[in-house]
Amino acid sequence: MIAITGAAGFIGSCWVQYLNEAGREDLILVDNFSREDKAPNLAGKKYAQKIDRNHFPGWLWENHDDVSAVFHIGARTDTTEQDWQIFLDLNLDYTKALWSLCAAHQIPFIYASSAATYGLGEHGYQDRHDIVAQLRPLNPYGDSKNDFDLWALSQKEQPPHWYGLKFFNVYGPNEYHKGRMASVVFHTARQIKANGGMKLFRSHRPDFADGQQSRDFIYVMDVLSVMHWLWQHRPESGLYNLGTGQARSFLDLANQTFRSLGLSPKISFIDTPEDIRETYQYFTEADMGKLRGAGYTAPFYSLEDGIHDYVTRFLKTETAY
Repeated sequence: MIAITGAAGFIGSCWVQYLNEAGREDLILVDNFSREDKAPNLAGKKYAQKIDRNHFPGWLWENHDDVSAVFHIGARTDTTEQDWQIFLDLNLDYTKALWSLCAAHQIPFIYASSAATYGLGEHGYQDRHDIVAQLRPLNPYGDSKNDFDLWALSQKEQPPHWYGLKFFNVYGPNEYHKGRMASVVFHTARQIKANGGMKLFRSHRPDFADGQQSRDFIYVMDVLSVMHWLWQHRPESGLYNLGTGQARSFLDLANQTFRSLGLSPKISFIDTPEDIRETYQYFTEADMGKLRGAGYTAPFYSLEDGIHDYVTRFLKTETAY
């Protein structure tokens, strides 16, 4: 069986569908299933059992012989949350517990790290292990992810194969429940449907024009492909960036969303909210050399192709994957 935490969330539920399409239904879904707004993400999907996240460590201890891999995708991902205890409980201590169980019972372990660990990019965006201790994330969420990466690298007892995936800006279906934390593609489509236009954050730095703030945007379908490849091919364990390797501007993203909806762009700018302005990243771009060097050769969706697929297949009708 394959265990998936965060199974009702964005990437987790997409992973469930991907595995269903690959013929796998022996899935253990782990999450807080009390949220009704996440229920559509699992509608029609096939699995063996649902387990509340609080009960999963005990379940894994008792059923470890039946589990062939744990995909720990669940986490608290709100970058504006300042309560460290939430991240300590859900992101750090919980992940340590699952790691320890997988190490003790030799179960492969793939978990979600984050590009938020890189902070302002002072040390670049290379997924090298020797710089993890030097990284300075910009918020408690990023701290929790980097603290776990650092802890994992220090452990003598490890799962037989483990991969910490530093997700960059992932977008795609099944993020309807994420609210403020949903992708800019999602918010752009919603704003266009509501009022015909899109408001982007104004730049508050002289070296970036409005709309030229850039991110490494990666379509969730590529994330699923990489996860499957790592699980099947088992390259050297460690931290791996998961972006496309090419930063693109928010203006590019908004323009393509309009085009995918068959509309002419209508874009204006508003001030970046003060609660995130001082920690706002103006540029991220994954160095993908490690993953490519490990043997992953599949091309990534371009921003244009990814947005077109997302908008036309899913967002126009708000359909789940």
